[in-house]
Amino acid sequence: MKHLEKAIMVTKSFLPPFEEYSKEIERIWETHWLTNMGPLHEELKNKLNEYLKTSNSTLCNNGHLALEIGLRALELSNGGEVITTPFTFASTTHAIVNSGLKPVFCDIEMKTYNLDVEKIEGLITEKTVAIMPVHVFGNPCDVKKIEEIAQKYNLKVFYDAAHAFGVEINEKGIGAFGDLSMFSLHATKVFNSIEGGVLTYNNPTLQKKLRLFKNFGITGPETVEAVGLNSKMNEFQAAMGIVNLRYIDEQIEKRKIITQRYRENLKRIEGITFIDDLENVKHNYSYFPIVIEEKIFGKTRDELFEELKEYNIFTRKYFYPLITDFDCYKEEYKNIELLNAKYISARVLTLPIYGELDLEIVEYICEVIKKIGA
Repeated sequence: MKHLEKAIMVTKSFLPPFEEYSKEIERIWETHWLTNMGPLHEELKNKLNEYLKTSNSTLCNNGHLALEIGLRALELSNGGEVITTPFTFASTTHAIVNSGLKPVFCDIEMKTYNLDVEKIEGLITEKTVAIMPVHVFGNPCDVKKIEEIAQKYNLKVFYDAAHAFGVEINEKGIGAFGDLSMFSLHATKVFNSIEGGVLTYNNPTLQKKLRLFKNFGITGPETVEAVGLNSKMNEFQAAMGIVNLRYIDEQIEKRKIITQRYRENLKRIEGITFIDDLENVKHNYSYFPIVIEEKIFGKTRDELFEELKEYNIFTRKYFYPLITDFDCYKEEYKNIELLNAKYISARVLTLPIYGELDLEIVEYICEVIKKIGA
């Protein structure tokens, strides 16, 4: 089989027509307003409220700092425990730790790789203050069950929705659930503002707190009321977000077609499994993860990963290793039992997906996977 001359990466950042972005940033030269909640920042915020079907939002310069200021705004007791997932990006856990809180890891379920809601209550103690689930790969958590548990034990719910931009459940925006949700607008995401993060919430009283914490705790020219961070989105980021928002539905539709083509081809290969669309969910097709059952497929995930590179196809072991296996956490959590998370983490592989990925390349990738496993 012929190898590709040009490397196919796991993702490719979407960039709008240069002329459109240039036109937007001309406004910055007119105002000389570069940051500190300028007119482009406010315009993007309003447009995102409408698109995400949420009543309130706060923009940040990246998703990680959005998580940190969100946790501060919830005013959780120092040292409190936050139930979360080990099957996520480092940022989720780091934000909890940086906020003076303790992560408590819950295993995942095998259908969506999200928190196993049946195991949450068993982890709740008198120190538990919140649940921080992750909508992994953009697939929604069981928001109804999580809300029931939160209300029963008087806990806050902060969703890491980094992957879930534009996702809806029964036509309700995913960011309308829980106390807070954080969407990442990083360059590699379905929708990007170069770097960026957005917090969505139903309680308008959070707005003042979030604005305080994202701007050093400053309340006036001579007053600083809290120990805050600097997480303000600048006008160049906002301009990119404004332009990219014009293309988001088109990009999601392209990703949907690519996902369908992957599914059509890979369902014929024994030992390869993937997540299907969930009922009553509007997906954004942000990633295409597969799980390799090595005893059936004939190769391990790591072997497939390495052999695909020989064909100039670059995939990602996402999420591997588990958070609990990171050097900075493994000693503290070495005895924790996370059977499902460990199983999936050792076998998951995300395949290339982005709007401009040619369907012929998708077919080629599937043929190569079939050949490797033969």
